[in-house]
Amino acid sequence: MATTKQIIPFGAWQSPISGESLVQSSLRLGQIQIDADRVIWTEGRPKEHGRTALMSWSLNQAIHELSPPNADVRTRAHEYGGGAFLAASSRLFYIENKDQQIYEILEDGSPLKISNDKDFRYADAVYDDQRKHLIVVGEDHSNPDHVENMLLRISLDKMHASSIIAKGHDFYSNPQLSPNGTQLIFLSWDHPNMPWDGTQLWMGDLDEAGNLLNLVAIAGGQHESIFQPLWDPNGNIYYISDKSDWWNIYEYSPGGTRCVLNLNAEFGLPQWVFGMSMYSVLSSEKLITSFRDSNGSHLAHLDVSSGKLEAIELPYTDIDQLHSEGNLITFIGNSPGRPGCILSMEKDTGILHELQRSAETDLPESYISKPQLISFETAPHEMSFAWYYPPRNPTYNAGTGEKPPLIVLSHGGPTAYSSSAFSLSIQFWTTRGFAIVDVNYSGSTGYGRKYRERLNGAWGIRDVQDCTAAAQFLVKAGYVDGDRLIIKGGSAGGFTTLAALTFTNVFTAGASYYGVGDLTLLARDTHKFESRYLDNLVGAYPAELQKYHDRSPLFHASKLKCPVIFMQGLDDPVVPPNQAESMVAALKENGIPVAYLPFEGESHGFRQASTTIKAIESELYFYSRIFNIEITDKLKPIEIFNLT
Repeated sequence: MATTKQIIPFGAWQSPISGESLVQSSLRLGQIQIDADRVIWTEGRPKEHGRTALMSWSLNQAIHELSPPNADVRTRAHEYGGGAFLAASSRLFYIENKDQQIYEILEDGSPLKISNDKDFRYADAVYDDQRKHLIVVGEDHSNPDHVENMLLRISLDKMHASSIIAKGHDFYSNPQLSPNGTQLIFLSWDHPNMPWDGTQLWMGDLDEAGNLLNLVAIAGGQHESIFQPLWDPNGNIYYISDKSDWWNIYEYSPGGTRCVLNLNAEFGLPQWVFGMSMYSVLSSEKLITSFRDSNGSHLAHLDVSSGKLEAIELPYTDIDQLHSEGNLITFIGNSPGRPGCILSMEKDTGILHELQRSAETDLPESYISKPQLISFETAPHEMSFAWYYPPRNPTYNAGTGEKPPLIVLSHGGPTAYSSSAFSLSIQFWTTRGFAIVDVNYSGSTGYGRKYRERLNGAWGIRDVQDCTAAAQFLVKAGYVDGDRLIIKGGSAGGFTTLAALTFTNVFTAGASYYGVGDLTLLARDTHKFESRYLDNLVGAYPAELQKYHDRSPLFHASKLKCPVIFMQGLDDPVVPPNQAESMVAALKENGIPVAYLPFEGESHGFRQASTTIKAIESELYFYSRIFNIEITDKLKPIEIFNLT
């Protein structure tokens, strides 16, 4: 017998998901490696002040922590990090966040310090077993105004001496030793390029001491992005290139270079962090790979001779950190209906093991809003894409004719993407009666290089057009309330949010998480990795200063007529707090309702459980006051300036 639903307005539904639910048993699953029969990974723990632990699993041993108590496995190279540990030949190295130095975990579990230069940050190490060296990306901060990047070799004898083996380019990544240890490949790129704009793949010889000789560029260039080069057992090289518009897999061998498979799909990703992996070499004849199209991620075997893809049917629509070694294949799998998890598959039997889940939730299926792929025209003959999540709660309906408030999500990057992976924070809203649309605006990854390049010179224009178009598409379709349109985003998505609120009249409220208000401050104050990013997205700075001024919401705050809540980490080196504080001051002066929540000890992207809880609950409280929604949640009030 069907249960009669209660009639409660959208946005006021009682949800089983609290702010604390978002961090209870929640983990940030990160880098994965396989060493012999062990799967090793990093997991960030919001409830332990955001520290990252190093974990291990094997068929014969339960999950346990490898890192020393209170260790925080994290590098700040490029500020965004990644590639913070190395497991190879039964040796285990990691980078400690507290001092950014390299440590080896000894057999008794104690840490041995390998590097000792307080001015350096390290990442993306490989182990040279023949010479007993680490080869690692080094980032020298001895002169904060002129940070230098390089490749180093660090001896693993008692002296731990280090030597530069490659220098002269602005950035380095992905060092990989040949199977016989005589050659090294790596990537480099130079300003103003980001790694998804143009990189070069280099190959060189290593002498007995580990010096790098006879360097030659074998792929890439100013307008070709190379991703994840790997050796095969025969000494051939695989890499991913977007020279055909899509990131496809190529092979370099003495016989020349060829595309293994030409497909309108992405086998690569924008290299925001070190240690990314989308495919792995199983043998000289076969790869295992993930790739992404408009429907999500797919896992497949790829025969390198024929180019034939053999799909591996699994219930995951977003796949990351794909690795293989010995009899194991491992990856992070996400699906629309359950939290992501680390999985390991036995090659010979196909048996799948679930190792670790990113969150534990007992949310019934009847509460879960599943994403619906929508597309809409945003310029003549140009389509953009988004995932739409309708409100869902088995206990409630809204009144006849009522439509839900809509939250438009503008992802960060902006060269990133939104997937259909399960997000408890999205369900936090949909179970309360909010609709969500997660927009892959022009510039997003997943739709080819031309789609990414739509944003070149047009940041703050095309992304705003696409987010507003998504909202208007849903209003016109009759799905959402056109008078209650909210936009929110973090970092670059925070800039899109603030620009949409300032330069359009579509939205009635917004939330900025460490968002950019002043592009000139971002160009002037940000770190080396992103310091020339805006050359492509906006224009050369300071030569084209007027463009920066014209698109910065801060300089046009008088046009912003709707309420905004700001969340800001006080230790943020990417978007310093002065950006949010300047915008808040302008809104206060203009009489616009505004709230500001600064968080001590938080950087760019919140890591602590207490911050996550306070931020989302404050955001809910803010909307409830702005839209007069009678919520049932018992929330701590926040100060909202200019609200009577």
